[in-house]
Amino acid sequence: MVAPHEFSKIDDLAIRTLKLLAVDQPCNSNSGHPGAPLALAPAAHALLKATNINPKNPDWINRDRFVLSNGHACALLYALLHLVGNDYFRIEDLKQFRKLNSRTPGHPEFHLSGVEVTTGPLGQGIANAVGMAIAQKNFAATYNKPGFTISDNHTFVFAGDGCLQEGISSEASSLAGHLQLGNLIMVYDNNSITIDGSTNLSFTEDTKKRYKAYGWEVIDLDGDSESPELLLGAIEQAKKTTDKPTMIRLTTIIGHGSLNQGTHGVHGAPLKADDLAQLKEKLGFDPKQSFVVPQEVYDFYRKTVAEPGIEANEKWDKLFAEYQKKYPEEGKALVRRLSGELPADWDKTLPAFTPKDKAVATRKLSEGVIEQVYNALPELIGGSADLTPSNLTRWVEAEDFQPPSSGLGSYKGRYIRYGVREHGMAAILNGISAWGANYKPYGGTFLNFVSYASGAVRLSALSGHPVIYVATHDSIGVGEDGPTHQPIETLAHFRALPNMHVWRPADGNEVSGAYKNAIESKHTPAILALSRQNLPQLEGSCRVKTQKGAYVLQDVEKPDVVLIATGSEVSLIVESAKVLAAKGIKARIVSAPCLDLFDEQSEEYRVSVLPDGVPIMSVEVASTVGWERYAHQSFGINRFGVSAPCPDAYKYFDFVPEGVASRAEKTVAFYKGKTLYTPVRRAFESPSIEF
Repeated sequence: MVAPHEFSKIDDLAIRTLKLLAVDQPCNSNSGHPGAPLALAPAAHALLKATNINPKNPDWINRDRFVLSNGHACALLYALLHLVGNDYFRIEDLKQFRKLNSRTPGHPEFHLSGVEVTTGPLGQGIANAVGMAIAQKNFAATYNKPGFTISDNHTFVFAGDGCLQEGISSEASSLAGHLQLGNLIMVYDNNSITIDGSTNLSFTEDTKKRYKAYGWEVIDLDGDSESPELLLGAIEQAKKTTDKPTMIRLTTIIGHGSLNQGTHGVHGAPLKADDLAQLKEKLGFDPKQSFVVPQEVYDFYRKTVAEPGIEANEKWDKLFAEYQKKYPEEGKALVRRLSGELPADWDKTLPAFTPKDKAVATRKLSEGVIEQVYNALPELIGGSADLTPSNLTRWVEAEDFQPPSSGLGSYKGRYIRYGVREHGMAAILNGISAWGANYKPYGGTFLNFVSYASGAVRLSALSGHPVIYVATHDSIGVGEDGPTHQPIETLAHFRALPNMHVWRPADGNEVSGAYKNAIESKHTPAILALSRQNLPQLEGSCRVKTQKGAYVLQDVEKPDVVLIATGSEVSLIVESAKVLAAKGIKARIVSAPCLDLFDEQSEEYRVSVLPDGVPIMSVEVASTVGWERYAHQSFGINRFGVSAPCPDAYKYFDFVPEGVASRAEKTVAFYKGKTLYTPVRRAFESPSIEF
């Protein structure tokens, strides 16, 4: 039985103010979702009284995190941040809700002060919250000392029926239960309404039994959504549960107080004028006034939320100062991590190769990089979606991130076993990155199955989380597993994604260069597409030049053709150039490990690599979509693959030296005598993301 907390008249006024402040936003912009904020305002008010945040320092590392997985209710979040004194959200900003370039967009975005993660696609926030809880557990296990609790915060998440229907919530919640994340508390807004109407149309499972089966504590408040005192009691009870996450089920009435309450009509449309007027009267406000906040409500929130948070932050600062004196090595590492900096010379151990070194699969070379750098980078935390032996993502001395009681590892471990949960893994990576402390999370799967995770991968790019996707088995070189496992469109798909670096390194030096760029990135995630088959170490490959995205690997005077390729096809065009040379055709060889990064270089550099006056032919065992930006002709695969051993698959599609050479000959003949301009010149550049 949950013990209720006493609430006063000012609590009631604050809740009524919060409701109307959240509803005035969509009504003012004639766009938005008033239903969930009306239902969840009492719960949000109770949560504020239970959380530890500093509105004047919203990035304080030991703050409690709050994730709004049902992000359409963001008007509630913006109202909360304004009321507690976050100076970023002024009343004028609330009036600009959903307007161009406002600080109050239609769904929460990570770059906004006080907003922990970008949510919109339902269920993502639950998985993000799991990632945050993982990060906190690891951070605390790594740096807490007797008498010095540097980290003890909780992660809270609001989620709705839609969030629990999305498969990603199942993936993440299942893992959270296994990991016994007692620092994770979810408030489930069970209003039984989605856009189609009642959830009885499609969603009738027993969610309480489901979450108990996941290993969660379940507290059912049933129909007490307007009783914040009970929710506060439930939160306090959940905080005492340290060996499992908690779901607090709250049965709410969507749009509570509206004339359309309890229906899908109040979900995604602002209240009509008469409805808004009667609601304001019902809540004791003047129907003719909007965005009204009584001064006593400001005073109340700042006294009960802001001031205690500021005080807790100051107390933590003093504790940390003493911590640095007693534990100087850990203190120095913490200062560095909290400032977002990497260790000096962390990259000095990155492997380097010469053509005399043996041929090695780039997935194996990736494993070598991780093995070399993990000790220098305490912020590096990795894992795989059940494919550790195939992705080669685990270093030899790695300890698994597991609950200590399991006997499988500890929370100090930095290797995460995600199970067969690609989508959940990707969203969890975003949460780990968003938590702070400069975490550098990576996760492994096959390149083809990054597509399973694409919803969360897109949010990595949109949010600017520099997570690393180790994507092995990158081509028809997968061989016998066949078309289901052989990516064709995947590279084109993710190259089209703004703010994403898609890497396909050709040998060891390029793998080292790709990791250097990915780990040092502040705002751009990376997909490292790595081969299953062995690839030779190439003459002319260079870790430094790799940082340009594309570079001249091998050159000739006055080339007749430029051959440009990525990954396993770079060694192929090297051999093809020899076939061409025997026929008197001279070929410049360009390796393009990251076309996205190449696009970021100056036009002068791009043209120096891919010049005017010479036909350019791209070679990649994947879709040719997108290559028109760099080449006049493209040799690729615009169909699904085949099930066959790797050499046979390459031969079947004619990706052999003679096959490439014959197409290069045709390219030279086709453009002979024609005026030819490089496709990398641009009349103008399209807008890009800024952080």
